[in-house]
Amino acid sequence: MTKDEILQRIVDILVKTFDLDPALVVPQARLREDLDIDSIDAVDLMVQLKPMVGQRLQPEAFKTVRTVNDVADALYQLVSGEQVGA
Repeated sequence: MTKDEILQRIVDILVKTFDLDPALVVPQARLREDLDIDSIDAVDLMVQLKPMVGQRLQPEAFKTVRTVNDVADALYQLVSGEQVGA
């Protein structure tokens, strides 16, 4: 799965699960400030994302996540085994 495919699935999940305007869910959108995703919503998002990676998501992998693109980077790293930016 490419990073672009992961990003699109994240956008789809955010729009559907949290009833967000698709125009607002862009890679640079900040989860908390721009999309109003709180800690409870973040847990729900992680549950929704788990099937994409086929493994349990470790909260540590998402501690530095602030934007939609950060989520995509973290998931891409998990599914590809690559270091982001490598």
